[in-house]
Parts: sequence; structure tokens; C-alpha cells
Amino acid sequence: MRFMVLVKATKNSESGAPPSPETLEMITAMGRFNEELEHAGVLLAADGLQPSSKGARVTFSGIRRTVTDGPFAETKELVAGFWIWKCDSLQEAIEWAKRCPNPMPGEESDIEIRPIHEFDEFLAEFAPDLRKEMETTDGQAPE
Repeated sequence: MRFMVLVKATKNSESGAPPSPETLEMITAMGRFNEELEHAGVLLAADGLQPSSKGARVTFSGIRRTVTDGPFAETKELVAGFWIWKCDSLQEAIEWAKRCPNPMPGEESDIEIRPIHEFDEFLAEFAPDLRKEMETTDGQAPE
């Protein structure tokens, strides 16, 4: 199973302030943690995100699209970084997350773990003829 592991943003991570000595220590510890994940065959991808002030949000309402420039007010809803892990179970992903260095030194922080939908989960829902066509096109929707 694949999991998206989200490091939730904090006011400090959203401030865009230069890294503190604590942050630099965390980055070093996080590098070692990522190496452990990689050696265990768990790590598929990982990155940190810049503050929302450097981003934008596109809101969909029917055919209308509205673009809102950052920063975004609800810090607890924002993501500061992510991993994609391959684990045998949610419990295994939780155990890895518990070993992670605190991603927000000196602050309370959250890591959210979410299973990623796999294509096979949806395949069973398609009619047999469409399922066969999708299987032969490597999961790409037919044109």
C-alpha cells in the first residue's frame, strides 16, 4: 500500500523566516530519517513546500474557476511537506511516523497519514469491456 504522509504547516513554517539553528538540526536529523526510510524500501518521494504566500489556490464551482493568491489564513489546513511511503499497512506507516524527528522544532506539530487509492480499487467498478480496455492501456482512460 502507498501512503501520503503530510507534515502540517505551522505559523512558523508559514512565516518564511530563515532557518534557525534548531531548524538546521532538524533538517540534518530528517535527512538521516529519510535515509532509513530509503534503505528500508519505504520512501518513494519526499519534499518540503514553500510557504503558502508563494502559492495560489484554484477554486472550482461548476464551470467557473477562481484563483486566490496565497497566503492562506487557516494554517492548520496547510501542508508544509510530504512523503509518499510504501508500507504493508497503516500501522506500519504509523510506526515510521512515530520515529520521525519533530518536523517543527520547538512547536507542536502534526503528521497526517492517508492511504493512496490504487487503480485496482476502481477497476472492479467498471463494466467488463471498459475494464479490459483500461487494463490494456496501462490504466489510462480511453479517449
